Amino acid sequence: MKRILLSVMTTGALLTAGTVFASAGEDLYNSKACVACHRIDTKLVGPAYTEVAKKYAGQEGAVETVAGHIKNGISGLWGPIPMPPNQVTDEEAKILAEWVLSHN
Repeated sequence: MKRILLSVMTTGALLTAGTVFASAGEDLYNSKACVACHRIDTKLVGPAYTEVAKKYAGQEGAVETVAGHIKNGISGLWGPIPMPPNQVTDEEAKILAEWVLSHN
């Protein structure tokens, strides 16, 4: 009985953690300048997050790469319009990158 209860509690904790992670990423997206140029599944000024997630799917170091692009900006990877650096902390950039890459 204890094993079953422990399994149920562990599963519940993992599901809650996933929801908190998704919420933190979405909250940051909505509170930062990202929302001006990006959408989840539609190209706006910048690429859709589904396209970003697809491009980096399965690549080692993808979170760090995308976090660096978010924090420092990037030019030429997705077209002629550069993405400027964003006013985010390293931790916020990582949370945003993980959230973006979850849209595959």
